[in-house]
Amino acid sequence: MISTLLVANRGEIACRVFRTCRDLGIRTVAVHSDADGHALHARVADASVRLPGEAPADTYLRGDLIVKAAVAAGADAVHPGYGFLSENAEFARAVLDAGLRWIGPPPQAIEAMASKTRAKQLMGIQPLTEVTEADLPVLVKAAAGGGGRGMRVVRHLAELDAELAAARAEAASAFGDGEVFVEPYVENGRHVEVQILADTHGTVRALGTRDCSLQRRHQKVIEEAPAPGLSTALDEEVRALAVRAARAVDYVGAGTVEFLVADGRAHFLEMNTRLQVEHPVTEAVFGIDLVAEQIRIAEGHPLGTDPPRARGHAVEARLYAEDPARDWSPQTGRLHRLSVPGSVRLDTGYTDGDEIGVHYDPMLAKVVAHAPTRTEAVRRLAAALERTVLHGPVTNRDLLVRSLRHPEFTAARMDTGFYDRHLPDLTEPSPDPHAPLAAALADAQGRSRLGGWRNVPSQPQIKRYLMAGEEHEARYRHTREGLEAEGVRVVHADSGLVVLEVDGVERKYEVTRYGKQVYVNRTALTALPRFPDPTAQHAPGSLLAPMPGTVVRVAEGLTVGTAVKAGDPLLWLEAMKMQHKITAPATGTLSALHAVPGQQVEPGSLLAVVTETP
Repeated sequence: MISTLLVANRGEIACRVFRTCRDLGIRTVAVHSDADGHALHARVADASVRLPGEAPADTYLRGDLIVKAAVAAGADAVHPGYGFLSENAEFARAVLDAGLRWIGPPPQAIEAMASKTRAKQLMGIQPLTEVTEADLPVLVKAAAGGGGRGMRVVRHLAELDAELAAARAEAASAFGDGEVFVEPYVENGRHVEVQILADTHGTVRALGTRDCSLQRRHQKVIEEAPAPGLSTALDEEVRALAVRAARAVDYVGAGTVEFLVADGRAHFLEMNTRLQVEHPVTEAVFGIDLVAEQIRIAEGHPLGTDPPRARGHAVEARLYAEDPARDWSPQTGRLHRLSVPGSVRLDTGYTDGDEIGVHYDPMLAKVVAHAPTRTEAVRRLAAALERTVLHGPVTNRDLLVRSLRHPEFTAARMDTGFYDRHLPDLTEPSPDPHAPLAAALADAQGRSRLGGWRNVPSQPQIKRYLMAGEEHEARYRHTREGLEAEGVRVVHADSGLVVLEVDGVERKYEVTRYGKQVYVNRTALTALPRFPDPTAQHAPGSLLAPMPGTVVRVAEGLTVGTAVKAGDPLLWLEAMKMQHKITAPATGTLSALHAVPGQQVEPGSLLAVVTETP
């Protein structure tokens, strides 16, 4: 029996595994980098071990340090979570060689399936070795991992070499393995997968299907179970293929077999030899704990004789600290508050007051709703996200709510091209026009006023706020009856709550302040000074860092004086395990280049200047 378990991971998945361990009476051990010294997963574990350094290559990808930590902490088992070393056969062997239990499949099964190239060969599929114009578009893909890292769609042959280089660098950073391969890219298919559970006694079970078609940068955003709209024949086919793939490698534990479904056909993508981020939707539908099943299988117990029965529908949304309207750029800063209604499940690695840094994935949490029907589950999740209190960096929350309510999604007609088609509409700003006034009234009531009301007409008070990138003014007056504003009736105002009557309807505005940052319900505002100081102006054509990160590459041959065209890639930033391409804003000449490989930059740092051709 397992008594103490170390999770070789961080954040949300570490907290998720620890929760099951507590239910089973198993002691827990966390590992943490220096950047994660005060992270939630390190705080909630019974014990934790420091991995010196901050970058994944120095910490969570150091299998030798993690095995040493497990032995030192007295653990008798290791759970890899997902990402990092979860599909690394050598790490699994090192765990076993140290006399510890490995909560995962045998190393030989990982070797057979964790490399996407070998997995496809096992299923009778060969990757592309030479790419021609006739093969386009193609997908460059990391052989040793998933989660969208090391993946690039190539539509022009001239871009292939650069995208191969970027994918290799990203894969090496995320998984410690830079191997990539190329395969045909199927446009606008559906991403469907099957959850596998296999024990050491020969039982292999396919626990239904999931649809994960809503993706950005090939990383899933919204997932659900079961996959809607599959024909009975196609549903049976993908489940049978998944069982066949598992049996082909004598699989043990939890795993996922992924397919791209297009034109009524299922195309094998890969088998992930680990737990998936989206596993909670399967847990909700089948009423099981997949982590508990993983642990029982590792202890040698057989799966039950009666397979669990599916009930209802579940939908999961991933909350990311990112700005979808700015090329999904990751965001950093303090998470002041995260509060989700109790009607849904919340899996997170953050709590109020935690800092969101630059070193790791920007996912804040997963929110999961379960209901008897798909329509009810989708509605419940959208409403819960809408009511979520989320104060901190910019997130994709509004995008998720709009996605869940989009006609294509509600009708289950979505595919992997959903955001390519609809992102501009889904990210169109729609701030509440009365939010600045509510913020100003709350601020007025929160401050003491010298002299109080006087029996003379008062001048309007003016406060300025930045909202959705634009400046807004709020005007109000102090009168004998209280606060007044044009076009509305102020029903109530205190420092935390304002009630305004607009067109005969009373609306509540909860107001929370963190310095200059103000939140009015779901709308974020920044209070502007009454007399703004002059600020330094950047020259036209300046390229500013959109996020904190590291300059990993500058375009070959790029120097001051180089002629560039609008959209040409000039340099690449790495932030939160992804590489982000910075392109020329206009056609002209590179008149300044401040970025150099290895340089750490902050948001707004001047990287380069392109002087536009007249």
